[in-house]
Amino acid sequence: MNKRLLTILLLAFVIAGACAFLVFRVIGNKLGNTQSATTKVVAAAADIKLGTVLTAANLSSIDISGAPPKGAILDKDKNTLVGRGVISDLFQGEPILDTRLAPPGSGGGMAATIPNGMRAMAVKVDDVVGVAGFATPGMHVDVLSSVPERVVNAAPTQQDNTIVKTILQNIEVLSAGINIQKDAEGKPQQVQVVNLLVTPDQAETLSLASTGANGTKIQLVLRNPLDTETQDVKENSVGAIFGGGLPAAVKPHFVARAKAPAPAPHQSIEIYNGNKRSEEKFSSPEAKQ
Repeated sequence: MNKRLLTILLLAFVIAGACAFLVFRVIGNKLGNTQSATTKVVAAAADIKLGTVLTAANLSSIDISGAPPKGAILDKDKNTLVGRGVISDLFQGEPILDTRLAPPGSGGGMAATIPNGMRAMAVKVDDVVGVAGFATPGMHVDVLSSVPERVVNAAPTQQDNTIVKTILQNIEVLSAGINIQKDAEGKPQQVQVVNLLVTPDQAETLSLASTGANGTKIQLVLRNPLDTETQDVKENSVGAIFGGGLPAAVKPHFVARAKAPAPAPHQSIEIYNGNKRSEEKFSSPEAKQ
């Protein structure tokens, strides 16, 4: 074979090998830099329910490429999470963020999920609300209260009319479930209970409406979580809807009539004869009667 051709082929192989080596070094450096830019953060070792107090067994570590999520806990600070309560459900492998945990020392349970200045109040609801399942944590509801009209007017009425009014709007549901309570005979019974997040003033209003005294009842109405506006809702009643009830009593209207003048007891007639004048008097028929 021609020596010149062999030289050219050998030179081409050398150049190709050098280029392949350079490409390998560049790609390898990039991959190495990418792999080194990871951060080890704390994650959930298994599914963790709301209200759980974290222990070492609940925590694991994962590597995250690039910048870690805001609020993520670094692996070196894992021990600082032990004893803190979880305020929202966490899933296995999910990075644990500081915003998903209660402040240190506040413990666990539902109390840890209550923001400062707010209160959690449990109210009993009917089976329809419980079975429907719409009153789940995170939902927002309006609270309606119905009361007999005689209680509002503090006086007996002619009909059994019920008045309903929206007393609270845009209230967040913290939890819902079944509690065991005792009835009047001391026997245990299951009661549907919903815990609502309210202010202290709203808690007083809700307490008065949910006592059940004098026939008062409450009802929850589901609303869109994105609809946070409150409206001026007027109270309503059964009588106003159906036009029912007895009409209001109409007082009789008396019209005063002018009295007729009393008839004169006597009547007189003047008689003129030429330039002479005379007067004749006689009794009227009405005066004789």
